[in-house]
Amino acid sequence: MENVSKKYSIETTDYQVGQDNIQKWGFDVHNPVFGISAGLIILFLAAVLVVDPLTAKDALNNMKNTIIDDFDGLFMWATNFFLIFSIFLMVSPFGRIRLGGSDAQPDHSTTSWLAMLFAAGMGIGLLFWGVAEPTAYFTDWYGTPLNVKPYTPEAKSLAMGATIFHWGIHGWAIFAVVALALAFFTFNKGLPLSMRSVFYPVFGDRAWGWLGHVIDIIAVLSTLFGLATSLGLGAQQATSGINYVFGTDGGIGMQLIVIVFVTLIAIGSVVRGIDGGVKVLSNINMMFAAALFIFIVGVTYNTAWDSLVNTFVGYAKAIIPLSNPHGREDETWMHAWTVFYWAWWISWSPFVGMFIARVSRGRTVREFMVAVVFIPTLITMIWMGIFGGLALDQVANKVGELGTKGLTDISLTLFYVYDQLPMGNIISVISIALILVFFITSSDSGSLVIDSITAGGKVDAPIPQRIFWASIEGAIAAAMLWIGGQDALQALQSGVVATALPFVFVLILMCISLIMGLRSEYAVYRTPVTN
Repeated sequence: MENVSKKYSIETTDYQVGQDNIQKWGFDVHNPVFGISAGLIILFLAAVLVVDPLTAKDALNNMKNTIIDDFDGLFMWATNFFLIFSIFLMVSPFGRIRLGGSDAQPDHSTTSWLAMLFAAGMGIGLLFWGVAEPTAYFTDWYGTPLNVKPYTPEAKSLAMGATIFHWGIHGWAIFAVVALALAFFTFNKGLPLSMRSVFYPVFGDRAWGWLGHVIDIIAVLSTLFGLATSLGLGAQQATSGINYVFGTDGGIGMQLIVIVFVTLIAIGSVVRGIDGGVKVLSNINMMFAAALFIFIVGVTYNTAWDSLVNTFVGYAKAIIPLSNPHGREDETWMHAWTVFYWAWWISWSPFVGMFIARVSRGRTVREFMVAVVFIPTLITMIWMGIFGGLALDQVANKVGELGTKGLTDISLTLFYVYDQLPMGNIISVISIALILVFFITSSDSGSLVIDSITAGGKVDAPIPQRIFWASIEGAIAAAMLWIGGQDALQALQSGVVATALPFVFVLILMCISLIMGLRSEYAVYRTPVTN
């Protein structure tokens, strides 16, 4: 067992990395974090076998709804704060600090780096929610933003603006703050790549004790259950698309096949590592997405341009009123959509933030924050503006399934739009492949994150350990589907969202710790660094 002693520059305090690690059966695990996390997962699966899924869903939904209703202002203002904090870091002198030191060079090309941001982040949302969400707002499927009258030009603009609001700079600011803190303390201060590391300036050596263990265990469980939920729900959505496009009638059996397929490919990817796995799949994803986007724009040029303008204008008009939680007449809509979204982004921030941190060495703070906050938002605006605009036009002009029946099945909304386009079946098949690859990249990037946390912050966990966590993700998703179906998955989703409440305070404390670290770094390294 190797002990590695390093010096942290905020205080003259030594710490040990790896003192609790155990090497056995091809694993290199941080004993308390790995053992307790695995034990809690086993207890959870055992509980699933004896608890009625519908009862669990109702109980966890009630807890989630209580948190959202009672702490809506906290979620809204905290998310606004994270955005303001991100912008401050972009324009402050701290922006010149380079992750990894003044001589560090980026580990990945800018194109591959941006592709991996989407792989671990919200790439899958571009496809499903890019058409379903604006349609829901436009048609008053579950309320309308700011109580706008549905089916009107104003509702059309606001539907696109509200959609981008939920997928834009606010959410990515949450990821950016967590990712920057992890990257800075790992690459500049030499601390392990683990959630506990970012709290060292605040808690000192206690971060390496049970306080740190608890932080890392919560991060592992939040990441694992969030990924399992997405994999299970994604398997249902993908199966719906396959049934619709190919005329099959697959049910739970096909959903399990999808999970097994995604898990096997994800295992192959994590075995190959970031360069040979996640980065390759992410680049493939971006090429397929770009080809699909170019084709859609080509066949709907005039409509696409109008939709883009409408989306940009709608977002600019909506961002301020939608950010304010007070005096809202659309409180029910705000709770069901905005507050839920902010809770989901926060609960996912340990996973996405840690993966982004891992692939971002060599970037300056300013370059990092601008890229993570604004580039994905811009791409999301363009993508959702085109695809969402097509859906709204079909509804407004009463064209096709959406125009005649409205929003009936969220998982099929994308394919209903394709039905009205040239070569609709072909682009539907391409989209199904794209959806599956997005799920694969989310799964293997999540596995790499959990590997790092349960190995005490090491970034090169042994292959058996990578396989173990990738397999566990698929096993949990399959078990939930097999035992309780949609009810079990929604119960798990509600549980994950509920973890966002304590994480709000964790992220605020993280901002304080990050400023302390950046100040110490800036005091030592004042040499200007070019972007």
